Amino acid sequence: MAQRFDLLIRNATLIDGTGALPRKGDLGVNGDRIVAMGDLSAASADREIDAQGKALAPGFIDAHTHDDTVVLCGPECVVPKLSQGVTTVVIGNCGISLAPVKMNRRPPAPLDLVGDADVWQYESFAAYAEQLRKTPPAVNTYALIGHMVLRCEAMDFDLDRPATDKEAERMKTRLAEALKEGASGFSTGLWYPPSRHAPTDEVIAVAEALRDYGGLYVTHMRDEADGVIDSIEETLKIGRETGSAVVISHHKCTMPENFGRSTETLAYIEKAMQKQTVNFDVYPYTASSTALLVDRLRDDMPVQIATSVPHPEMAGRMLSDIAKEWGTDIRTAAQRLLPAGAIYFMMDEADVSRIVAHPRSMIGSDGIPSNDMPHPRLWGTFPRVLGHYARDLGLISLEAAVHKMTGLTASVFGMADRGVLKEGAFADLVLFDPDTVIDTATFAAPKTPAKGILEVWVNGVSSYVGGKGVTGESAGRLITRQPLPA
Repeated sequence: MAQRFDLLIRNATLIDGTGALPRKGDLGVNGDRIVAMGDLSAASADREIDAQGKALAPGFIDAHTHDDTVVLCGPECVVPKLSQGVTTVVIGNCGISLAPVKMNRRPPAPLDLVGDADVWQYESFAAYAEQLRKTPPAVNTYALIGHMVLRCEAMDFDLDRPATDKEAERMKTRLAEALKEGASGFSTGLWYPPSRHAPTDEVIAVAEALRDYGGLYVTHMRDEADGVIDSIEETLKIGRETGSAVVISHHKCTMPENFGRSTETLAYIEKAMQKQTVNFDVYPYTASSTALLVDRLRDDMPVQIATSVPHPEMAGRMLSDIAKEWGTDIRTAAQRLLPAGAIYFMMDEADVSRIVAHPRSMIGSDGIPSNDMPHPRLWGTFPRVLGHYARDLGLISLEAAVHKMTGLTASVFGMADRGVLKEGAFADLVLFDPDTVIDTATFAAPKTPAKGILEVWVNGVSSYVGGKGVTGESAGRLITRQPLPA
């Protein structure tokens, strides 16, 4: 009897996520799984698609997001992700997670980029996970627990000092509870004011909770500028002392005096890889984005305002132009704009390209969906790697680019049966045109969908169709880390 499938995609260029060369073939899906690959010309299906040679890849995995709230509010909220081919997001990065702390006041920056006190309603990770089950996300969701929120709770917002032993133990206990309830790791944002006064020993004491769960340690390091090597070493020490695999978030070398140092940092990380498990992600832009932090401003660093609570009309404007218009300096202008988000032009393209090209770099957008004029990485990261860096520049091959977005990321984060095209894997899929795929989002017009993404499936369910938008389906799930066998 001829095989029959729920979905059959014929005549595709299969890019399987392992880094292997593309091959022509068909792919069959039943339910939420890939069940057959190869020559399926004798098979039939409830829905058949002739891919006409276009690329079929595993759904892209965004290694670094701040989508903690948007995964809870329906398919329309995740159009920036689905329209790029993203089917799985890693949330809770940079020490910022919506659980397991309930806030009774507006949290300090950068926590407020997730939202005001009204969104901080989950006093356990179990409560957050239950909400995901009640209102399933339109993309798969993999969650980290943020050090910053644990500090706010344990230290009652008295954050300009190290935690006491009792407070660190409280954070460790809360982290362990969350890991038991389905979170997959621990993140820090040691560069930010709420965690800046946390010494290495405090982070180690809290991260000890990872040991019993095989959880990841993921970090926005203490310094990505002059002290970048010292910060890498601090990160490695935390991993060694807690027996944890490490992910360095959005690896970069910032400020003109550090341009070119990625040759040094990548060599340092490569050497460390021989002794412990360490990985890193990158976004393909020379500008960063986070809260507007007055004490971090420099006259030689252009800054664009992404959002401002008291002055929303200034979103998209350059801070220097606002200051000139107001007849003041940039720091005084910034104070008037707070609370606010900003885009910082602070990296060099040669460093970005070198890190993107590294065989062990993963791709993460680090987009901030709450901003009125967000960084274009929120909408454009993955097509930009495929179209600009792989196809147009030839910096990496198409199969290497897909591997960075799929199989590599799934392996690092322990996402079982995801990130690859193989029989038995979950049917997270993206059909795209390698000849036309490209980002269209810009700093002036950041909320524009990519070109060349034809259709996206989450767990076998069509969730986005190019030219039409989201289908209205919410087929995503909470994913929990499955550590690799020792």
